[in-house]
Amino acid sequence: MSNEQQSVKMWSGRFRAAPDPFFDHWQRSIRFDWQLLDEELTASKAHALALREAGVLTPGECVRVTAALDAIGESYASERSAVRDDSQAEDIHHFVELRLTEAIGDLGLKLHTGRSRNEQIATDLRLFIRFRIHVLLAHIAAWAQQLVYQASAAGEAVMAAYTHLQRAEPVLVAHWLLAYVEMLLRDASRLEDCLKRLNYCPLGSGAVAGATLSLDRTVASRELEFTAPTANSMDATSDRDFVLEYLQVLTLVALHASRFAEEITLFATAEFGFVDLPEAFSTGSSAMPQKKNPDLTELVRGKVGRIHGAAEAVTLLLKGLPLSYNKDMQETQEPVFAATSEAHKMLYLLAAFTQALRFRTDRMRAACETGFLNAMAAATYLVHKGVPFRKAHEKIGNAVRFCLEKGCELGDLSLEQLRAFGEEFDSDFFAAVTLEATLDCHDVIGGTARHRVSAALQQTQKQVDALVARYGSVSMGEQEAVHAGA
Repeated sequence: MSNEQQSVKMWSGRFRAAPDPFFDHWQRSIRFDWQLLDEELTASKAHALALREAGVLTPGECVRVTAALDAIGESYASERSAVRDDSQAEDIHHFVELRLTEAIGDLGLKLHTGRSRNEQIATDLRLFIRFRIHVLLAHIAAWAQQLVYQASAAGEAVMAAYTHLQRAEPVLVAHWLLAYVEMLLRDASRLEDCLKRLNYCPLGSGAVAGATLSLDRTVASRELEFTAPTANSMDATSDRDFVLEYLQVLTLVALHASRFAEEITLFATAEFGFVDLPEAFSTGSSAMPQKKNPDLTELVRGKVGRIHGAAEAVTLLLKGLPLSYNKDMQETQEPVFAATSEAHKMLYLLAAFTQALRFRTDRMRAACETGFLNAMAAATYLVHKGVPFRKAHEKIGNAVRFCLEKGCELGDLSLEQLRAFGEEFDSDFFAAVTLEATLDCHDVIGGTARHRVSAALQQTQKQVDALVARYGSVSMGEQEAVHAGA
């Protein structure tokens, strides 16, 4: 290997033979870790400050290095494909070092003093995930906001709730929508929890045993807004718990999105007819002119497989790895990038889709008025008359069977017919099994009684508003910028 060839690699001093060309191309990570350019530049500037404090860089040299790093970021801000397609760089760390030495000569080589790529990638990934979590939280807040808006707009509109995909009891449409907001609020808290655990700085951990210089690790940690430096160098360079935890949380986010998508897909069928699909988020059939297909919700259902697959891939990659860094860990990056991109786009679209949804409340109400959805309320009526619930359940069950034979509903029976099933029935029964009374008999915290849902809506609105206040919103332009070139 010539001296010129050796200078291209970060590790070639010990080698005489040139790497096999196919292997060399195959083992490079620049084809995907180019997405960490911003994080690499940010972490490198923080390391430069630590080197200045340690006396390795003079204040003037630190300024020159920092300015050169900023210039690299500006040069490739809109040309990320040039980073990905660089023919010399082995990875994003190598790419930055090559550009830095082109700009400021041997001074650029000083920046690698006291650090290893093992700690660099651990730091870059934490910075990447930290930022993306904040973006995801903004998306979750935006979708939750639209669900709350629809819940408020629904007022006292009712729908059938299902168990075993069979009509069970009536609930307010708002109650159903708020169930999904609860899921999103849990997802948000999980992401915030993940943030707390990942927010420790690996810089200064070296390759495995810690930096060989007496670096003040709090300098870089503070500059990068980490909580503190990591506590153990071996753990810091080999830890990918935060990656796996992040992907597992994304799996839950996708799972909740998929459940919503499944219900909307069902409710949009002619058999249900509960919702009108927004045309802007639907497609037609190339063969059947009448079709309006729920492509968005079907694709959302499919995305959970890809996101969960990313979590599974990382789980299997990490299983059985000895301490500390192993090249296998390079393979954890692509699942992170892919799952992050899918989650961002999916959540962004779901907020817009939910805003455009229109509910057919007449069809929803009609579904509540047949099929004995007031049977539980009827049994509760008997309980209030002193009948043990098991006996009340049997009496109403017998009445339902009678109604099925007669082709009528419980409220259609005469008082004389009802008393054939129990002398406890009286004229006040009919008021107790109206749709409104059936809703309001669920008068507990978390129930679908109208005043309970009204209170829950106000409380949930406050929680969602707080989430929006913490994380703001993400425009489509910002969304595209997050994934520029992906």
